[in-house]
Amino acid sequence: MEEYKYSDKEIQSEKHLSVINVPVEIPVSELEAQINSKIKGLIYEDNSYEDFDNDNLKAKVWKISPIKVVAIDSSFLFEVPLKIWVSAGYKVSPLGITMSGYKDTEFSIRIRLISKIGISPDWQLKSETYVDSYDWITDPNVKVAGINIPIKSMASRLLNRNFDKITQAIDEQVAANIELKKNVNVAWQLAHQPVLLSKEFDTWLVISPTAIVMTPLLSKNNILRSVIGIKGYTQTITSSAKPVIPPTPKLPNLIIVDKVPEIFRVGLISLVTYEEAARLATAKFSGEKFSFLGGKYNVEVTSVEMYGQNERLIIKAGLKGSMNGYIYLKGIPHYDPVTQKLSMQGLDYDLDTKNSIIKTAGWLLQGQFSRMMENKMVFPIGDQISDAKRTIQAALSNFKIIDGVLLKGTLTDIVPDKVYLTPKHIYSVVFAQGNVNLRVDGLKSF
Repeated sequence: MEEYKYSDKEIQSEKHLSVINVPVEIPVSELEAQINSKIKGLIYEDNSYEDFDNDNLKAKVWKISPIKVVAIDSSFLFEVPLKIWVSAGYKVSPLGITMSGYKDTEFSIRIRLISKIGISPDWQLKSETYVDSYDWITDPNVKVAGINIPIKSMASRLLNRNFDKITQAIDEQVAANIELKKNVNVAWQLAHQPVLLSKEFDTWLVISPTAIVMTPLLSKNNILRSVIGIKGYTQTITSSAKPVIPPTPKLPNLIIVDKVPEIFRVGLISLVTYEEAARLATAKFSGEKFSFLGGKYNVEVTSVEMYGQNERLIIKAGLKGSMNGYIYLKGIPHYDPVTQKLSMQGLDYDLDTKNSIIKTAGWLLQGQFSRMMENKMVFPIGDQISDAKRTIQAALSNFKIIDGVLLKGTLTDIVPDKVYLTPKHIYSVVFAQGNVNLRVDGLKSF
């Protein structure tokens, strides 16, 4: 009896766990340019003499030349040159005469900052910046009545209490100019869209993303790099129309991992109808006679029919000669990726057929007719799989999804899956394995 575990639709919907890699590259020079374009001129000012524990100072701070940025591992080193204006209150008594008032002065310092970079689960880039050190380019002094009044210690206290304004400005600009979430969401949305790999074969690649991971941002050659991995299931679907996909779920929370797997698997399908397989088999047996017991008995295969019974392929063979009628054999179909041929394994008589042969034609068993049939039941179907691989590889070589977004990958290994029997076809499925990158311009340069 015919019985099937699978339908054609189920085979084409079989999913394979894969990871799409999304490279992230952030040139530090561009980040430096962005920060300098946003942080310029006056950074902050304090207009009250009553602040700072009665230090009796007012101050304004400007950036006087470009901020320099160097990235080391997961940290930024900033060198910030500043000009500082201070209005200092004074009270002196030269020659017993008390004099008081306010004097202005300007001086310059160079601050070195360290910023530790991290990414929160909601994809917001966070940096924690602190002052590493600073040195004086020019010293602060106030001259009253010909007397130099050093205010360096007061200026130092002023700076130490207000460095957080500078570090906060740096943190805000780092976060504003490395906007991961927006660009990652673009990649997430695009990963859900079906990709037409071959118009000729109506072949679509459909990916169902399930999670997203990312390696830490690390600097190499002054470029911050990371890899985002979109984990999901790939399907190869044959359809003349674009497959309908469910609504795209929102971008999931970030998971930081040490390494993103570089594995992409897509199913390559070769199929043949039972009628075509039977026609090919009949042609193989045409005119060939099989002899048994030294030529005492002879049979010829006149016809072959095929159908499925769960995992096994049933072969109904018509015989004429010393035995006239039909015999039934069953075996497990197997695809060999090396020879690229579909063959039968363990082909043997159906139990009812074997019982009948024992009673009426025992000589058919002695001649191992089933082994002879097994050796003949070989079909070269590798061209379909090779063509499918070539087509998909050509599409993945530099597939432009939209402007600024490229799908690029390489298929290397061919790993056999199994042969599936459906009511209409014998499916040979293998995995093409390799790696695929989704390159988004916004994730290469900010």
